[in-house]
Amino acid sequence: MANHPSAIKRARQNENRRLRNKIAKTRIKSVIKSVRTAATGDTDIESLAKQLNQAKSVIARSSKKGAVHKRTASRKISRLERVVNAKK
Repeated sequence: MANHPSAIKRARQNENRRLRNKIAKTRIKSVIKSVRTAATGDTDIESLAKQLNQAKSVIARSSKKGAVHKRTASRKISRLERVVNAKK
């Protein structure tokens, strides 16, 4: 365990960031899953496009805040768009 005050503070900050990133990554996974299940089911194209836009927003926001890398976010968005476009 950390002994110096600065190391204690650093450990505390790392834990807070870890939890914040965990929330963002879990949100990304759930929104991707919802879009994929909607794409495989009997969902109309309008609602599917709305879900895709919401997913893109969630992924881009978490990338902007640093929870995931920008290329990872771009890749996830691209793969989701391919799934939705295949449905069309």
